Amino acid sequence: MIARQETFNSKDAVWSALAAPVPAGTISWRQDGKPVARDGRYFARFVCYIEANTVRERLDTVVPGEWDLTLEMLPQIHGAEVDSDSVCAFKARLQVLGVIREDVGTGRDYKQAATDAFKRAAVRFGIGNELYSYEQNWVEVDGDGKYAKPVEDPANAYERRHGNGAGKLSRSAVATDDVSAMKEANTLTDVDAVSCPKCGGRMWDNRLTKRNPKAPDYKCRDRNCDGVVWPVKTGASHAEPDASDSAEESAAEVETPKAPTRKSRAAKLALTDEIPF
Repeated sequence: MIARQETFNSKDAVWSALAAPVPAGTISWRQDGKPVARDGRYFARFVCYIEANTVRERLDTVVPGEWDLTLEMLPQIHGAEVDSDSVCAFKARLQVLGVIREDVGTGRDYKQAATDAFKRAAVRFGIGNELYSYEQNWVEVDGDGKYAKPVEDPANAYERRHGNGAGKLSRSAVATDDVSAMKEANTLTDVDAVSCPKCGGRMWDNRLTKRNPKAPDYKCRDRNCDGVVWPVKTGASHAEPDASDSAEESAAEVETPKAPTRKSRAAKLALTDEIPF
């Protein structure tokens, strides 16, 4: 009985060591999607990721010789909805101390797809899982071309806005219609700075993708919560529209459907898929 308890405790320590936060120096940032224009400037969304070598080093340090990786190539999926940058797919089967986790990765070539699958499977053991809790990071870039560069290091931009909680808008500020606080947070670079006025949770920033300017700027990420933050009205008190206004605005959005385009799909994915690799 004692031996079994010691075995359990040792494995529990292994899982905790695997899921420990990765060193800050191993986290990199890459641009995700094309830049968008806002008030005469250009901004691009950057997502954080870690290299496959960081995952291998964690495994070799915590469970040296006790892990195994098997990769299986998957058939290519064709169709209009398939991302042109993802032409290859692999399924990774990662085994650690007899425990198996699997996931699928995609990429432009075999190497990228295999690496993506390996890292995704490792996340199921907790390696790099904390990257999924990062807020969206919109950084100003020097143009909208293919080779546009960020005017500020994305890591520094994220640390400045979210590292110590700066730029966060408290739930009470929204609930009390603090217009000055709303205006301070109502900038492109303060994405996700607003908390839900109903549940206090994180919210989606709809300002870049909404077609109706009267639609909410923010919507709660919890599908079971209907919390929203409406655009700030200049020259008038900030008041939430009544039910009839909400119904009319909702109907206006429904009555003007548009065929999905590559741009709209990309914008939707940028807001719903926060995979950091």
